[in-house]
Amino acid sequence: MFTGKTLLITGGTGSFGNALVNRFIDTDIEEIRILSRDEKKQDSMRRKFNNEKLKFFLGDTRDRNSMVDPIKNVNFVFHAAALKQVPSCEFFPIEAVKTNVLGSENVIDMSINFGVEKIICLSTDKAVHPINAMGMTKALMEKVLISKALATRDQGTVICGTRYGNVMASRGSVIPLFLQQIREGIPITITNPDMTRFMMSLENAIDLVLYAFQNGNQGDIFVQKSPGARIDTIAAAVKKFMNQENHAINFIGERHGEKLHEVLISKQERRKASDLGQYFKIQADDRNLNYDKFFNLGMHINVYDEEEYTSLNTNQLDVETLTLMIKNLGFEEFLD
Repeated sequence: MFTGKTLLITGGTGSFGNALVNRFIDTDIEEIRILSRDEKKQDSMRRKFNNEKLKFFLGDTRDRNSMVDPIKNVNFVFHAAALKQVPSCEFFPIEAVKTNVLGSENVIDMSINFGVEKIICLSTDKAVHPINAMGMTKALMEKVLISKALATRDQGTVICGTRYGNVMASRGSVIPLFLQQIREGIPITITNPDMTRFMMSLENAIDLVLYAFQNGNQGDIFVQKSPGARIDTIAAAVKKFMNQENHAINFIGERHGEKLHEVLISKQERRKASDLGQYFKIQADDRNLNYDKFFNLGMHINVYDEEEYTSLNTNQLDVETLTLMIKNLGFEEFLD
């Protein structure tokens, strides 16, 4: 499928980009292009992989002109560039709009203009019933994805997306924070012990994106069925991994912009989602721009009979299982 092909990863110096390169670098893919605006991370990544298949481009998805050279003759695009930190987006919401919404529109439009075969846009559980700027801008990114997919369905470029929850070893995830707090000898900070989060590894995230790549049609959004865990269970597993089971915990209360439980599929979406076993597929609403259908034609279905797919009603991980998962994430440096 990827033999002799060229792919572009926007925001490719992040956790996802590094994991995707790890997956592809030793295959018979022709070229992997990395677009980002962080030259230090690009230099580190260049030294880490030291492979001629990798080509690095300094640029910003906000600036269409900087995307011309990276996207020329590209077959596939994995769009991971985003502002992902909830506090940063809360303080600078317009910056989140520029990157997550307008930057995504640029990536999609340029993919269409340059004849890219398929683009996969990465979204988040925070886009469902969003309560913070990061989630709101990702929700708008999904709307842009769907509208562009439906408007250009006959132009050749397939546009689809993925939506997933907490990636356990990624930048900003809570497990590295807890590990660092134990290493520094300071109490672990927990907001609310009843809070739950979806848990998945970077490899799971790559699997989801590749599944979407192989199976996605115009406007589809894919969700992987992921286990969940309480925050206090995560903290207990980290302490067990570090052999510091008596380490202190401070309960600091919920922060602004946080949910008690995350949602990957809403009630409205669950009604039309296809259960594919390990994954859900949410198909786009393909109604045309005949506005009468929006005003005069209802669904005749009570969507509130459906159940949301949340980090509370999914399979819950216990301390032992979560500890084993943490052992496989490459955090041995914290045991020194």
